[in-house]
Amino acid sequence: MITRLLAALLAAGLQACVTQPVNAPQLTRTAPVEARPPVVILVSIDGFRADYLKRGVTPNLSALAAAGISAAMRPSFPSVTFPNHYTLVTGLRPDRNGIVGNRMEDPAHPGQVFTMQSEQPFWWGEAEPIWVTAEKAGIRTATQFWPGSNVDLGGVRPHDWAQFAGAISDRQRVDGVVDWLRRPTDNRPRFVTLYFDLIDHAGHEFGPDSAETTAALAKLDGEIGRLRDALAGLGQPVNWVIVADHGMAPTSPDRVIKLYERIDPSLYRTITAGPYAGLEPQPGKEAALAAALAAPVPHMACWPKAAIPPALHYGANPRVPSFICLAQAGWLIADKPPEPGRIFKPGGAHGYDPAAPEMAALFIASGPGIKPLGAIAAFDNVDVAPLLRALLGLPQDPRLDGTDAPFRAALGR
Repeated sequence: MITRLLAALLAAGLQACVTQPVNAPQLTRTAPVEARPPVVILVSIDGFRADYLKRGVTPNLSALAAAGISAAMRPSFPSVTFPNHYTLVTGLRPDRNGIVGNRMEDPAHPGQVFTMQSEQPFWWGEAEPIWVTAEKAGIRTATQFWPGSNVDLGGVRPHDWAQFAGAISDRQRVDGVVDWLRRPTDNRPRFVTLYFDLIDHAGHEFGPDSAETTAALAKLDGEIGRLRDALAGLGQPVNWVIVADHGMAPTSPDRVIKLYERIDPSLYRTITAGPYAGLEPQPGKEAALAAALAAPVPHMACWPKAAIPPALHYGANPRVPSFICLAQAGWLIADKPPEPGRIFKPGGAHGYDPAAPEMAALFIASGPGIKPLGAIAAFDNVDVAPLLRALLGLPQDPRLDGTDAPFRAALGR
């Protein structure tokens, strides 16, 4: 009996040695979390006037501004889309970067006209955009619709770029950026640009003070929020630089300067018209056109290119038209009557003096490389490219028109 008891106890002890308790902890393996370095994302919201941020419908943009710095940024003249987008990424004013208008001619290339579809490198090659500088320094870049980013400049362009297509929705544009940043480290961009044109369209069509423009602001801010959330889900730190190329002024059919009624149309041909007009004299008509334009016209000033006021920093480039007329903010210069069946209608426009309050553009910078200093003093948009250089670790270039001085306190320099 004792022998059987001892045997049973011994068997039980051995079983205890080989059987784990029911509640014994189990070891689990977790994938290591990737430590991602910050990326720089430059976002352009075309036509986002600086004071739109105060309408109370942009919580995501307002949160980024509160966590970093913001300002009412002065565009460059002419305050239109392509010249200012190229200024933002080159640090050179249009007179020096070569993109002097949305439409222009070049005496060195007679018979050719630059439009917003032009991709020939000679138009863009008078300045080096930040993505070219970064690629030369070994920094991988990706650009979404930024003007000029699809152009091959000396064999260099962004690693990834997208041909502009208005049919690509804002949602798809955001998704494209997220896809770039989902990539593995070795082919993930460190500098990204993103472009939205929804606000500009609303401002032109309905005017800057319209309910439609306010609704567009709210919709666009939602896409910014979606982008923020997606990148947070990837654990991707971001230094945001969010800008606009210009503001927007309300226009009216009651504020149209009919140039064709004041000056003989046989004296000139028009390069561009609207908030400002660029005119070329017809052969042999330069003196007559100069005399006609010298006559005072309410709400408009005109100059030969050599006499354009220095504050506009414009007129030295051969691509600048021979004569420039500039309307007061909110007025339009019409070089010819409207086409049959069309009328001048209310809306919004830009292209005016950059000092006009209506032209002030959005600027926000926020992220791990930016101290939360809140609102800073207004500055010229030539300073954005030096800020991008600082955030990317690129050396400053004293040949630029801009400087990183407005941001040094926020950069800790």
